[in-house]
Amino acid sequence: MPTEDKWKANMEKVAFTKQFPGLTLDWKVCERKTIEAVIPLTGKPSASVIVFTDGSFTVVPQLAPEPWELGQALLDARAHLEPKHRAAYEDYDRLAKKDKEALRSARLEKIIGAIQNNVGQIPELKDRLKELVKEWT
Repeated sequence: MPTEDKWKANMEKVAFTKQFPGLTLDWKVCERKTIEAVIPLTGKPSASVIVFTDGSFTVVPQLAPEPWELGQALLDARAHLEPKHRAAYEDYDRLAKKDKEALRSARLEKIIGAIQNNVGQIPELKDRLKELVKEWT
């Protein structure tokens, strides 16, 4: 049956493709390899094939990480990057500290605002706050 033959032929091709010599699906294997070419994937501009000088290759998505991913990358790779980008890490640390303080301040304002907005409607809130202050001091 031609339809069945086509299905079997496609399955054979896919199985071979997944075992193609040089296909690299583990980032650890890519360590210390030199990139020979980065080629956009035809039909899928959001992906590329990276070809290494030893003939191995891998397929990757477009480099468009989210800001949180970039920040986490800077933290995770710090031991490797900081010796080469010391001044940039000093700037990053300063900005991260500023961001953390701004978050703390914003949370404080939000809590104070919530108390102020609800104290008139919930009279026992004052008493409970007084009890908490005594408990913490």
